[in-house]
Amino acid sequence: MGACPAHRDGAVVSARRVAFDVLRQVTGEGAYANLALAKRLAVAGLDSRDAALVTELVAGTCRLMGTYDRIIEAAGGRALGSLQPAVVDLLRLGTHQLLGMDVKRHAAVGTTVELARGTVGQRVTGVVNAILRKVAARTLDEWTDHLASGADEREALALRGHHPRWIVDAYAALLPTEELPAALAANNVNPTPTLVVRPGLAEVADLLDATPTPFSPFGATSTRPPGEQPLVRDGRAGVQDEGSQLVAWALARADAPEGPWLDMCAGPGGKAALLAGLARRDGRWLLASEAQEHRARLVRQALSAYPDGTVTITADGTAPAWDAAFARIMVDAPCTGLGALRRRPESRWRRSPDDVTALGGLQRSLLRHAVESLRPGGVVAYVTCSPHRAETVEVVDDVLAEMPDARRLHAPDLLPEVPDCALGDDVQLWPHRHGTDAMYLALLTR
Repeated sequence: MGACPAHRDGAVVSARRVAFDVLRQVTGEGAYANLALAKRLAVAGLDSRDAALVTELVAGTCRLMGTYDRIIEAAGGRALGSLQPAVVDLLRLGTHQLLGMDVKRHAAVGTTVELARGTVGQRVTGVVNAILRKVAARTLDEWTDHLASGADEREALALRGHHPRWIVDAYAALLPTEELPAALAANNVNPTPTLVVRPGLAEVADLLDATPTPFSPFGATSTRPPGEQPLVRDGRAGVQDEGSQLVAWALARADAPEGPWLDMCAGPGGKAALLAGLARRDGRWLLASEAQEHRARLVRQALSAYPDGTVTITADGTAPAWDAAFARIMVDAPCTGLGALRRRPESRWRRSPDDVTALGGLQRSLLRHAVESLRPGGVVAYVTCSPHRAETVEVVDDVLAEMPDARRLHAPDLLPEVPDCALGDDVQLWPHRHGTDAMYLALLTR
């Protein structure tokens, strides 16, 4: 009996070490948290309880990292830059346990100090212990209220909602003021994985323990992990947010002439797989183009369950490798990913307004070449997983101003099942309104 608690304590420390190693990859090497976490858990040999602890430590710490950094600086009375990066990550993990998890104070502080001793060294344990004890003197709400004292309303909202101020400003340009707290809060909740069936290969009813999604006829959630679904294992279904399903479905429902379909930025292949099934149902074939070879391989894998009707190439959409004119074109443009902050917890702190500006030229070029690749009466879907106006409405406005033979369609007409999604003639989905990523859709024709 006496050995069990010691064994359990050792397992907990091991789990925290795994979380620390992943966080160091994220902050020190620029790794994506979800990918680094999955790779590390695959070889860590942890049981399900400890794997869940690691996941919460990494995701929760990354999600509130900017807030925790402000708290650590205030509690320690020193800038983060005065501390070793590894010590900062230790303090972030400890702060999340104290303020964001149901971990007792002595356990959160004690295990973090031990982790500091085993990773950085004995010399840093005193500062880690002292700062975390000061962090523990307030709750998270008390800390954000303290930090927001004297701040303007928007800055206070950013602090309490755990987002950088510039992202809150971007949301405020699109949403009523009263919706902003809910929109920010929705980004702080882990989403449930959503499944998608490949049209012509499977039906939602074929999924195990599935509940259909409210808007997409191809989507479902399930109490089972995706890997336990036979349809996912054999490629007849996949994992895809309902918002991504909806923008592809809208393109397929638009009036367009006969002819082939094109997915111009197809990697990693989720939208391409859905479009391929819809195209085959319409008697058409799909060309999937992706600029990066490793992503093109993912597209081929996603399309592999279809016996025919698809061609995948590695090509740059800004220098088209095709002569054909297409009836329907999907441009899922590279973007900042600000619409998927609930899935990519570190992105809000890693991105900056400069990233938005840097992508603008590429987005405009892709859309311009897509419109030029249409046959008369064809339809382009310009899609981003970002609600930022500089990546959405402004891109479309600029391209239309350059191309007098192109015009906007009223995209919400193609998604009549989805309430409150209209942004003028375009569609803007939101986690807090629709339970999806914040996908943007504009439909153009010529």
